[in-house]
Amino acid sequence: MIELKSGGASLGVDPALGGAVLHWHLGGEALFHPVSDANLIAQKLRPVGGYPLVPFSNRIGNGCFTFEGTTYQLDRNFASEPHAIHGNGWERVWDVASQSASELVLMLDHQPPRDPAGQWPFAYRATLTYRLAGDSLTIVMHIKNRDTRNQPVGMGFHPFFPRNRDLQLGFKAESVWISGDDNLPRKQVAVDGHWSFSPERPVGRDAIDNCYAGWDGTADITWPSQQRRIVIEGSPALRHFVLYTPPGLDFIACEAVSNMNNALNHPELPDNGTHVIVPGETFEVTTTYRVLSV
Repeated sequence: MIELKSGGASLGVDPALGGAVLHWHLGGEALFHPVSDANLIAQKLRPVGGYPLVPFSNRIGNGCFTFEGTTYQLDRNFASEPHAIHGNGWERVWDVASQSASELVLMLDHQPPRDPAGQWPFAYRATLTYRLAGDSLTIVMHIKNRDTRNQPVGMGFHPFFPRNRDLQLGFKAESVWISGDDNLPRKQVAVDGHWSFSPERPVGRDAIDNCYAGWDGTADITWPSQQRRIVIEGSPALRHFVLYTPPGLDFIACEAVSNMNNALNHPELPDNGTHVIVPGETFEVTTTYRVLSV
């Protein structure tokens, strides 16, 4: 583990575990909530507080997609489902490109056929920067197309937050995708009623595992009993927001991401969030988490 420090904050990162955050603490309080998920085979049951999603977010249905006339089959990497999930960055060992007391830059080169094409068929180089500054954490993700072909990509970060009875959440989005029994999006509906978190409201016992579209780029997570709030800010390309509030468990996930779930199988949707980068081109997103007192 590599530990960054700034003021009263510390951030633990494991480059060998998919570049995952093991902990983020401020003044002795845990801001991310480490979770062990047996479905994520490559994490080997180690609890993680957050991890990068590259070169796509969430699911690709049955691991299969067609792009520019060619059909690709990805390996299954999620034990309980037939889909490919969360890209392959979380499955790999990242190299340390640079390090200081409060900043860490990791790099991952994916080069088929040297590296498994079943993880992702295109060559890319990704960089992952963690920047700790007292009461804020900034995560910058950058991908470069090192293939000879155009490449469809998406990115984001998957953090877990502690869930208690008074946890409140607030954000605005234009629509939300309703999923079928296969956990893939089926129907896009307006954000109202059960789906709405504007204005901010308690999460309570909500059971949500859905992707919102047209996210305005900010979200507030508040713990009134602890007088603490975390504000999530996403850069312009991050206009999808995955919310996961599993019933009966002590965490939620709020993921600022660029693409909708199963985006590569919905090329007909202009707002699916897939970014096509030509050889040599790059794509970058930034997420900042700011801690406030309330």
